[in-house]
Amino acid sequence: MLIPLHDTYRRSAQAAYGRVWILFQHGRLADSQREAEQGYEEFQLSNPEWASKFQLLEAESMLFRGAYAEALRVLAGCHLPGNDPESRIRKLSIEAVALIRQQQVPTADLRLTQAEGLCRAQDYLSCGDVLQARAILAGKRGELALARKYFVDTYSFAQAHHDKYLAANAALNLGWAAIQANRYDEAVDWSRSAYQAGIDIGDEDLSQLASGNLGWAYYQLGDGERALQLFLGAQKIAAKLGDTRNELNWTSAAGYVYRDAGDSTLAAQSYIQALALAKEIDSKEDIIHALEDLAQISVMTGKLDEAGSYIDQVTPMEEADGRHATAYLVLTKGELAAARHQDLQAEALFREVQNDQSSPTTLRLEAGNELAALLEREGDNKGAERIYKTTLAAFELARAQVKNLNLRLPFAANATRIYDRYIHFLVQHGRIDEALAIADQSRARTLEQGLGMAGGNASFRPATINPRQIAKVTGATLLFYWLGQDQSYLWVITPTKVTLNPLPARSEIVDRVERYRKVLLAMKDPLETGDEDGQALYKLLVAPASSHFHANAPVMILTDGVLSQLNFETLLAPGPNPSHDSQNSDTDLNIHYWIEDATLLTAPSLAMLAEAKPVRDSERSLLLLGSPVAPNEDYPSLPFFGFEMTRIQRHFAASHSAVFAGQQATPAAYLSSNPTRFSYIHFVSHAVASRTDPLDSAIILSGAKANEDDFKLYARDIMKRPIDARLVTISACNGSGTRSYAGEGLVGLSWAFLRAGAHSVIGALWEVSDDSTPRLMDALYQGIEDGKTPAAALRQAKLAVLHSQTRFSVPFYWAPFQLYTRQ
Repeated sequence: MLIPLHDTYRRSAQAAYGRVWILFQHGRLADSQREAEQGYEEFQLSNPEWASKFQLLEAESMLFRGAYAEALRVLAGCHLPGNDPESRIRKLSIEAVALIRQQQVPTADLRLTQAEGLCRAQDYLSCGDVLQARAILAGKRGELALARKYFVDTYSFAQAHHDKYLAANAALNLGWAAIQANRYDEAVDWSRSAYQAGIDIGDEDLSQLASGNLGWAYYQLGDGERALQLFLGAQKIAAKLGDTRNELNWTSAAGYVYRDAGDSTLAAQSYIQALALAKEIDSKEDIIHALEDLAQISVMTGKLDEAGSYIDQVTPMEEADGRHATAYLVLTKGELAAARHQDLQAEALFREVQNDQSSPTTLRLEAGNELAALLEREGDNKGAERIYKTTLAAFELARAQVKNLNLRLPFAANATRIYDRYIHFLVQHGRIDEALAIADQSRARTLEQGLGMAGGNASFRPATINPRQIAKVTGATLLFYWLGQDQSYLWVITPTKVTLNPLPARSEIVDRVERYRKVLLAMKDPLETGDEDGQALYKLLVAPASSHFHANAPVMILTDGVLSQLNFETLLAPGPNPSHDSQNSDTDLNIHYWIEDATLLTAPSLAMLAEAKPVRDSERSLLLLGSPVAPNEDYPSLPFFGFEMTRIQRHFAASHSAVFAGQQATPAAYLSSNPTRFSYIHFVSHAVASRTDPLDSAIILSGAKANEDDFKLYARDIMKRPIDARLVTISACNGSGTRSYAGEGLVGLSWAFLRAGAHSVIGALWEVSDDSTPRLMDALYQGIEDGKTPAAALRQAKLAVLHSQTRFSVPFYWAPFQLYTRQ
């Protein structure tokens, strides 16, 4: 029998350890934990030095999975050789983080002090782990600035020592620190950097963590839809990798989105699942968080005793070792006290959160909202209004600090409930003009800021607007909508008066709009069946103002929420069809489309209308781009593209036209054409609308180079090129966008052209027909050539299609195009 030499064991152990280390760095935590344990068992007698390294790796795998108690157990049995300070420092760092997660902060502090003593003797590679553990400890203590400093030091240490793994983790933690400090632009940048670093080094676990952190940033910015996608994706990967701790984190996070969307059942299920996972790994920190979440959802659903039980369980856990309760728990206690009519206690708790500048912005806003509602209920109207204004001012300041436009767009969702309650408060006290001004204060702020308008300032000071004067100048009846959680409103504005009409709660209107849109998109004719929702929406949204309308006169719609996705022209108005030649004039239903009665326009805000400058008086000039060379099979050339361009060209003098067709119709051609000199700009092509990143919406043109993404004229690039066009027309699918943002409405290509300076834009709410659209556009420009306004010309063109007695007469074909104006 041959007896292997010690060096043979060492090489074999080293190779085995290397394989396990690769598993760990690739984020396969369950596998690395299992194989590290096997390595320890294999080498504990023959090679104790390497066996201890396997134990450290096993404990670190447990740490990353959230099994903190198990990690501490393994470390307790780990006996390191006396001549290995590197491993000693690593052990102390792993132990410190596990102790922090188990709420044993003083002991963790002691371990780090010991590790720092060893690091002072020599600059070991594992000293970077000590810096990172110090940052985690500072974060646990609420010392966010200090935590960020230590994470920055960790990142610098990793860069200096060429440790890509540590650098990626430091970037991940800097993203987390930025979220805690309400610096969301920075959080997104660091999280994206960490995500890419995880991809580069093949660490799937780190990438899912960065993806989840990115979800947190978007959640805090008010973009719950995007956050939910990221949370669920990260949750799935964490479960696959055996990262139980982060599986429960993203489960809880998804619960927050469900809760905010009003789905308390799914939210509670998420929190219960998170609590079970937290107990499975015996993570005290995560058990605390899950109990907090369950207490909060119990208050929301009126289960007050259940909420009190959860709070009683979690309070002593949070306040152990002399620590203070989190702002989240304090807010929940305040909500429970308010629900139990313990007003003095509730008020004190709400003020505590509102005045804590270290608390997340969203929690401070919610505390202000709850405090104002409490004071209002107590009859302290002056105090309530003061808090409403203070809270909205804090919101506007926070929004102004978000510099990235992509991130600023969803941020308004954080203040929707506050605006809603304040508007309702003002209405209840008969201050309808002030309520209108406050509602308008929430509208189109990002659009106004991009156009340099005074209404887009960062403070909460409602602009002094004169709605009646705006109605007089525009020559239109204005319909201004606010969709509220419990009560919605319609302000009808004419040159002589402002009238307020109450509407049902948001949910009732949303349900009807969504059902009616499905009918329209299914190419059905709701007029034939007398669609119930089409008639009900007219009665709810339009009929209260009908006495103020004049036949064929303009009506300007200022929408809110889901109403931005509804074409009001398709609503079913009562009475015989006023168009004698209509195919529906003899219908027994005695209804007609509202387009038969009025010329409709959509505007972003009253403040923007008040700031409108006259359209320049110049010769009609045209910039026409379209019929591009198909960049790939996803965007085929269509025969009617060329037909439409030819019909449009007929309405403009050749000397005042710039036409880019085929291979010449490129994004670069538009951007370099000095588009500000044209009064009309028209695109004939495909378009794509991005729901997650609306500024990635694009018009599909010809590419200048093969196999590159240079054939897309992006919304974000459109905004940067100033124009002064009387009308921009996007003759393509979904030109208006597919996602509505609080206060901004649909954001996409139409919004981008308005922000670039267009006075009016025609965009589509859904897919458009390539064979009916050319005829509609030809009629549009004929009407303009005949002296009609763009809105009147578009209506005339639509009526011609509606009355055509062809398959194109259903709304699917004529109703997608909508005119947006700031005039």
